[in-house]
Amino acid sequence: MATLEAPVRPARASLHSGPFVTEPFFDFRNEENARRMRSAIAKVRGQLGREYDLIIGGKRVKTTDKIKSLNPSKPSEIVGIHQKAGKEHVEPAMQAALKAFESWSRTSIEERAALLFRVGDAMRQRKMEYMAWLVFEVSKNWAEADADISETIDFCEFYAREALRFAKAQTPIQLPGEHDTLHYIPLGVGAVIPPWNFPCAIMAGMTLASIVSGNTVILKPSSDSPTIAAKFVELLEECGMPEGVVNFCPGAGASFGDAVVGHPKTRYIAFTGSREVGLQINKTAATQAPGQIWVKRTILEMGGKDAIIVDADADIDSAVEGVAQAAFGFQGQKCSACSRAIVDERVYDKFLQQLKARVEQIKVGDPAENANMGAVINEGSMKTILGYIEQGKKDGRLITGGERATNAGEGYFIQPTVIADIQPRSKLEQEEIFGPVLAVIKARGFDHALEIANDTEFGLTGAVYTSSRDKIDRAIREFHVGNLYINRKCTGAMVGAHPFGGFNMSGTDSKSGGPDYLYLFTQAKAVGEKIA
Repeated sequence: MATLEAPVRPARASLHSGPFVTEPFFDFRNEENARRMRSAIAKVRGQLGREYDLIIGGKRVKTTDKIKSLNPSKPSEIVGIHQKAGKEHVEPAMQAALKAFESWSRTSIEERAALLFRVGDAMRQRKMEYMAWLVFEVSKNWAEADADISETIDFCEFYAREALRFAKAQTPIQLPGEHDTLHYIPLGVGAVIPPWNFPCAIMAGMTLASIVSGNTVILKPSSDSPTIAAKFVELLEECGMPEGVVNFCPGAGASFGDAVVGHPKTRYIAFTGSREVGLQINKTAATQAPGQIWVKRTILEMGGKDAIIVDADADIDSAVEGVAQAAFGFQGQKCSACSRAIVDERVYDKFLQQLKARVEQIKVGDPAENANMGAVINEGSMKTILGYIEQGKKDGRLITGGERATNAGEGYFIQPTVIADIQPRSKLEQEEIFGPVLAVIKARGFDHALEIANDTEFGLTGAVYTSSRDKIDRAIREFHVGNLYINRKCTGAMVGAHPFGGFNMSGTDSKSGGPDYLYLFTQAKAVGEKIA
């Protein structure tokens, strides 16, 4: 495997001229793949605890205050030590981004796309090492880490191709005597504020879409996952990104983040995280600051309370497997995770019996050893999740789990938990938990199931298991979510195939990984030139 210090080969057009194809996943049943992953984990383990600087205009900056990124599976282990950007760093970062925008916005689209292709090529060469960083920093098992880094590579490839396609945009008609053109031009300086749960893919995706469109970025990664972001910015620099195009500024949301969002020169904010923070960003962005001459754009992804409907005529074996994977993959810490199973009363008991047996097969432990489930992200999250479980025990019937998994180690491990007989509109059925907790709700029939599924302020993902074509068609029309899946789990959106983003309080339906995503990072300029 190439090392992180290996030279990056230039992107060759021939490698990227064919149709877009998603990055393949590793099969870890293959012992050679497993050996390589263990080797990558050992190598990264030897790099833990290093210190990383802010990067503002290409310059390394140190601060007195630090952010310590800890391994959730072993909190005594420091993954990385980071400088903590404060309000005093907002103006230098903004000025660096504004200066870089002057030249980067005028750089040809071919050059900007080539940068993304080079980044994707380099990440592909070192894929398992980046995966290993996710194992340590956010407690992803090997398959979940593979999915995260594969999606990052996909974003490199897909957005580069999309930018080249946008450059060829044409007006619908040409008026006689005119040459009419349409140009998608960059917006300006964007604040990119990603979450910790897909700390490479979402962070990189919003950043890559920004810069390939010609914008420059102030990147504030989550304080729970700044190290993988630092590694990604290092790779951008290695692949030829000019100084100031991406300014790396981990810091507190309440100080640095709020100040960047409110800055009059911030043109847009790309955010993925909680509903509460997203709404505050939206409110701040809607307020004109002194000196602000534009309506700030917000690109918001804010979570969900996602449901899988299991109809009476469903393949129960398939439904149980899909629900288990969607509810407990990455400890349920996905905005797309299944946190509600809405099951027809005619198959309710059978479904619960099979689900209990399936969930109790899930091994909780250190993801470095590739356990099925690792730890939740931090102690505060663990306490919140355990609080929801106690509420669920009062409101419903505990089927399995329900406690901290103390036998898994010192980390923030929680047993995969299923609570049945939860009533519609109750706390567990309505609120996003973001942990390995599944509420099971009994439905009188398909109409009732759809009613329950839609009766929430969110609308991100959902799935339906049924053999009825009529019910499938009804779900397509009436199940109000941004991403709907039929007879498969509600997680695992693939770039290009499943443009991702939700309705209602799930956000602005950004549709990342789709053909309209780059519209959000550009503005259209129409030019009509009279022909002499």
